[in-house]
Amino acid sequence: MATGSAGFYIRRANKDDMGHILDLIKELAIYEKELSSVEATEETLLTTLGFNDKMPGPSYAKTLLLFSEDDAVSPAGFALYFYNYSTWRSKPGIYLEDLFVREKYRGRGYGKALISALAKEVERVDGARLEWSVLKWNTPSIEFYESEAIGATAMSEWQTMRVDGERLKKLAIQGPTVQESGLPN
Repeated sequence: MATGSAGFYIRRANKDDMGHILDLIKELAIYEKELSSVEATEETLLTTLGFNDKMPGPSYAKTLLLFSEDDAVSPAGFALYFYNYSTWRSKPGIYLEDLFVREKYRGRGYGKALISALAKEVERVDGARLEWSVLKWNTPSIEFYESEAIGATAMSEWQTMRVDGERLKKLAIQGPTVQESGLPN
């Protein structure tokens, strides 16, 4: 997923990029006023991010890094994503978990470039959609996403739900064992 004529390039993250990815995650968390919520480490990222560029592999998420011609060592931004699935369309898609461009690089089209690269990946896997969430207070991002540049539509009829922490553990304890296949023993 490389591009190049506009003074930047995008590449898939590899195992040597964990420090850069963690730095970007922390900078995003600072922007969202949630730095104390970051539990990720280079080690946990290494065991949960995937590096297979051919197909959705046995990983939980993948990362694209964007580098500016100003600095070919430290990324200007990133997009961390994973594959999802539309049951009604019977097609895969991509969920953009995090998109972040460092402040000094904003306004150069890097956010659009990262989202466009993901749209290209959705097309490559014959997918149906590219989705993400945005904090309601983040009006600059919402305006950008809804602009002609991106063309996203807010899904206001949907409510995000989450179970985590102790509640997730409690719910999991209540869950039955799922068999791999075949009839019950």
